[in-house]
Amino acid sequence: MATKSHEFEVVLQPEVEGGFSVSVPALPGCHTQGETREEAVAMVREAIEVYIESLVAHGDSIPGPVEIERVTVAV
Repeated sequence: MATKSHEFEVVLQPEVEGGFSVSVPALPGCHTQGETREEAVAMVREAIEVYIESLVAHGDSIPGPVEIERVTVAV
């Protein structure tokens, strides 16, 4: 069976105590963390794969991309 690739936007958030938290806006509840940026990206890739495997196992569709916009505010 051929494998299909999916691309997701992820949000990397540096943590005060070190490391990064990572979330996937298109996949609610899909988040992880890593000590380095590289580790955080590797961890979120694995989290996405597990999330998608669960969707497929339950007969749910894989969500498409979400729009991400940068907004500037004056405070």
